[in-house]
Order: sequence, then structure tokens, then C-alpha cells
Amino acid sequence: MSVCALFTACKIDEPDKDLKRVVFDPGNLKFITNSLNPKKETMSALYGNQEALESLTGENNQPKANSEFKLITWKYHDNPQYIGGTITGELLSTETLQTDKNGKITYQFKDNLKPENNPSNKEERIKYFMSYKPVVRP
Repeated sequence: MSVCALFTACKIDEPDKDLKRVVFDPGNLKFITNSLNPKKETMSALYGNQEALESLTGENNQPKANSEFKLITWKYHDNPQYIGGTITGELLSTETLQTDKNGKITYQFKDNLKPENNPSNKEERIKYFMSYKPVVRP
């Protein structure tokens, strides 16, 4: 009886066992910066090419020609292995902002949970992309 109690007392509850963590492969894009939204319990990472990085460090707040940005947003969860830590969970959305050689901007939004969901104001989303400041590395 005590052996049974020992095994059941040590059972780890896994409330998120059905969730699948997705690791995003940015391809040739480089990490630029990240953000956290505690109210929505989401975290985002912004990736981009060299032109995208230069766009964010410039003064004009407009994407340079041939820029490519990807903003990846995940739901975050408490890390069961470290108290106070968080880990990425399910991939919520992927937003892509690109400019061609003439500076024409295209914006795409993919919501992984609600495919019909699409931001109504693309100009606001473009301003949001351009409001990010790159992480400064020593």
C-alpha cells in the first residue's frame, strides 16, 4: 500500500500534454528582436533579412526595398521544469511583411487557430512592425 501511495504521490500532472510545441525555422532570416504580451499570454519573435534590420535602425520608419520581415507569435506557458520560467507553446500566427525592389509593400497574415481571422487594418500592422527596435548585441 505504501509503495502505491509513493508512486501516485509523485505523479506529475501534465495539463498541457495535448499541446504541441512548434519550433519555427526562419530559413535565411535572422533574429531581430522579441516581445511579450502578458495580458494575452503571448510572445513574439521578429525575424528579417539585412534590409529589414537596416530599416528598423533607420530614421524614416519605412521598410527599405527588398526587406523581408516575419513576426511569429506563440502562446506561452509556464515551464514545468523551471519555476518562474515560460516556454513557447502553440504557434498562433505568422505575419509576413515584404517589399519589392521598387518599395511596394505586401503584408500577409496567417492565423493558425482561426484561419478566417485577419487584421482589418494592414497599415496599422505595418506601423507596428516598424515600431520594433532591434536587440543590440555586444
